[in-house]
Formats: sequence, C-alpha cells, structure tokens
Amino acid sequence: MLKSVPRVSPLPASTKEQFKLQLREAAETYGFQLQPAQADKLLAYLELLIKWNHTYNLTAIRDPKQMLGRHLIDSLSIVPYIEGQHILDVGTGPGLPGIPLAILFPEIEFQLLDSNVKKTRFLTQCKIELGLNNIQISHCRVEDVHFKHNFDQIVSRAFTSLDSMVDLCAHLLAEKGKFLAMKGIEPEQEAEAISQLFEVEKTIQLNVPACEGQRHLIIIGKSA
Repeated sequence: MLKSVPRVSPLPASTKEQFKLQLREAAETYGFQLQPAQADKLLAYLELLIKWNHTYNLTAIRDPKQMLGRHLIDSLSIVPYIEGQHILDVGTGPGLPGIPLAILFPEIEFQLLDSNVKKTRFLTQCKIELGLNNIQISHCRVEDVHFKHNFDQIVSRAFTSLDSMVDLCAHLLAEKGKFLAMKGIEPEQEAEAISQLFEVEKTIQLNVPACEGQRHLIIIGKSA
C-alpha cells in the first residue's frame, strides 16, 4: 500500500522564482534557452520529488537548493548532446536525467527504466501530474528486458561502471546508437575495460554551475 504524500506545496513563491532564474541561467550556460512553461514544469517536478522524498527516500539529497543543482541543473547539462527519437534512461531512479530531458524534448520518446518499485511508482505519478505523454516507465532489470525497438541513445547517471553499462545494455542499442554516461571524475580505468566491440568516442567535461567537483559526459559507440 502506498503511503500518503503531503499535498502542501514545499516551496514558497519567492523560492520558486529564484529557482526558475537559476534554471534559466544554467540553460544559457549550456547554450539553449529555457521557455517559461518548461521552467514551470521543471519546478513542478522538483516539488513532487521533494514531497515524495519525505515518505519514500527517493534521493539522499533533501535540501531543495541542492536538489535543484545536483539533480535538475546537472541533468540539463547534457541537453546539447541529445539526438534521435527513442531514448532509454537506464537506472533512472526518481527520473534523472529522464524527466528533465522529457520536459525539454516533448517530441522525443523516453523510456525510463528502474528496478526499484517505489521509484517507478513515483515516475508514474510524475507522468500523470506533469502530463508527460512522451515517457514510458519500466519496472525491471535492464538485462532481462526487450522492447519493440532499440534506442538511438541510452543515457545513464550514476548507474554503474562504463563496462557494466555497455555489457548490460548492448542488446538495446540501435545499430548507430550511442551510450551517454554521466560521470564525476573522468573514468579512465572503466573506459579501458569496455568490450572491444565498443569504443569511447568523446569525453566532454561539463560545466555544471551548481555542482562542486568534476562532471563528465562519456559518449560510447560501436567500434568501426
């Protein structure tokens, strides 16, 4: 049985406006413009995450300002690298980076996959309340699942090591598809352990204003 989730808005109006400004400034840093409706929906998602986190422990981060920076703004950092029509967010947890990306790209179909039932219940609620008709949610282990089509990109954020990600998800990647792995420090040893069928095509150092420490995006494709 689902536990009750507080219905009171967790963010005062002044904080929302401040957070929207930070989102817009971060988007400009990444090279795109955030529309007002998109900022509103991102904040609505953040409020849902805050409320559900009180009951379901979806994330260890509890301070709203840190959630904004380390979850939403971090997720938006890969917006310039999103391509294709079918994208899988593997090990999505409470929807990161999948839900922020789905808000920014309503024309793209996102599959959000996680093995934790509490988190997939939260994702279902987000889909309903935010009207995200471009997301599908799967409660399963990635190595056990097949879909009607393979994916142009498979994204992950703190899912597993690069070599494990490739091994577990290779059967779901389209012929010319790419893995987009979000990491902290550059994972050189993980990259060296990747199957010879794949190769690191690009390592991009991300500038995430709200996050301390390094952030990297590792793009992996099939070997020539």
